[in-house]
Amino acid sequence: MNTPLGRREITCFKAYDVRGELGKNLDADVAYRIGRAFAQARGAKRVVVGRDSRASSPELAAALIEGLTDGGADVLDLGLAGTEEVYFHTGNQGTDGGIEVTASHNPINYNGMKIVGHGSAPLDPATELPPIVDLATSGDFAPATKGKVTDFSHARAEYASRMADFVDVAALRPMKIVVNAGNGTAGPTFDAIDEELKRRGAPLTFVRMHHDVDSSFPNGIPNPLLDENQPPTVARMIEEKADLGVAWDGDFDRCFFFDENGRFIPGEYIVGLLGAAFLEKSPGEKIVHDPRVIMNTRAMIQEAGGEAVVSKTGHAFIKRKMRDVSAIYGGEMSAHHYFRDFYYCDSGMIPWLLMIELLSRKGMTLAEMLEERMRLYPSSGETNYTIADPDAAIARLIATYEPQADSRDDLDGVSLNFGTWRFNLRKSNTEPVVRLNVESDGDAALVAQKQAELAALLKA
Repeated sequence: MNTPLGRREITCFKAYDVRGELGKNLDADVAYRIGRAFAQARGAKRVVVGRDSRASSPELAAALIEGLTDGGADVLDLGLAGTEEVYFHTGNQGTDGGIEVTASHNPINYNGMKIVGHGSAPLDPATELPPIVDLATSGDFAPATKGKVTDFSHARAEYASRMADFVDVAALRPMKIVVNAGNGTAGPTFDAIDEELKRRGAPLTFVRMHHDVDSSFPNGIPNPLLDENQPPTVARMIEEKADLGVAWDGDFDRCFFFDENGRFIPGEYIVGLLGAAFLEKSPGEKIVHDPRVIMNTRAMIQEAGGEAVVSKTGHAFIKRKMRDVSAIYGGEMSAHHYFRDFYYCDSGMIPWLLMIELLSRKGMTLAEMLEERMRLYPSSGETNYTIADPDAAIARLIATYEPQADSRDDLDGVSLNFGTWRFNLRKSNTEPVVRLNVESDGDAALVAQKQAELAALLKA
């Protein structure tokens, strides 16, 4: 392309990544500008690029790659790949950065990009992202100096081998596992991991569903967190009498679990369970968690002899906190799980590998491991309320409840703690929505009561 391009307002940059509506604020021109700006602003010489299964992703990835190479960067092109495959190869190949073209679980008319720097470290939203935004907006690029593109799709086997290294295959017992890729990007990558596990002698049987990549998403946008997306997995588990269920979102950087009874397990209980499992092998380590639902997570970490460290919600914040304190593991209730031995990045494949080893070693089912925890620390799950004036609603709630609270925390939204129960209230950055979480110390009826009270006041 000719340079300079001229100014264009770029409105698809969010707090630490790119997300936009196709044809409105995200198109091939914007993708080109982002690639060109990333190469120039960061002086990048080698960049990893991958893309998810959306119909718009090949065109956007091609424009992004053209921008990167016009900016002088060589590109390792993974083709169809999950976000974590970009993270892995960015770190493993020692490149200057990595970009995944994905809108994850957003509606079908959206797309975006997840961007990391050297070592797969997230870009600082205050210091490292603005120069890219400014340059992409101005279009005032240096003269093009063409880099080259290398087809790197063959490298999936290396990634799959690294994933298999996270599990002790000799410790595994025979298990039947239902896996739901949601017609997203996970299917081919999962198959590569399965092949590697078979090669190593893993006694596992997988039942695949919605496994083929299909950009029309015939079974709905892959987001297992939505209640309406869970019944097909539950039904298949019951039909197959499976030991465990696993489902992924569109770019499979989130991993969701169903126990042997087909019950969907909220993410906060998985964070506590995996945190405690890490601490059994590495006592005294730090575990990072988000501040929305914390009681069970902190209790399990403390009981296992670890140190719980809270971080603001969001992958850039969690990863930075983990690096700051050298945490071995971090988790969010939204089913993002982060690992020190994976460049402090999130992975949707490592959690289920760790889970099958944990269940095998304990000789227990997932329901048996979590039944008591869910009784001890019941939670409401995150509930979204669409409200005309979120600020006024939040102020109303704080004014009513803060005088009774033992403590207040403003790390992420507002959290008020009342000893036997607490709530966290957060405002969406992009829509008139307030997100509420309520939890208690062993009193499910209290959770339901307080959630109803708070919801009524929010909507008043």
